[in-house]
Parts: sequence; structure tokens; C-alpha cells
Amino acid sequence: MFTSIKNVWARIRQLSGDDAYERYLQHYYEHHAQQTEAHEPLSREEFFKQWQDKKWTGVKRCC
Repeated sequence: MFTSIKNVWARIRQLSGDDAYERYLQHYYEHHAQQTEAHEPLSREEFFKQWQDKKWTGVKRCC
């Protein structure tokens, strides 16, 4: 039962975007960290600033 609660909680975090920074770090270390021109990963604050800017910048309507 505890495992299913953890799975539900993980899914809620994923759907809400609460785990976005952890997923970003995982992707960074799996795909970019070994590259010679790789920069340091973004800090949590920098990541969420970029995420919010991308989400809310520009036209966000249908017409």
C-alpha cells in the first residue's frame, strides 16, 4: 500500500510540475554533463525563472 501512495504522490508532482527541476537535472546529467562545451546546470531559481518566462511570454490565446 505504501508503494502505491508513493506512486500516486509522484504522479501528482509530475502533473503539477512540482518535480520539473528534478527532471531537468536528471536530463542534464544523462545527456549534457559529459559534453566538453556543457555549462553548469541552472540553479533552481534560474530554472523556474526561465520556466515561468517561457510559459507566460508571448501571445497565449487562440484569437
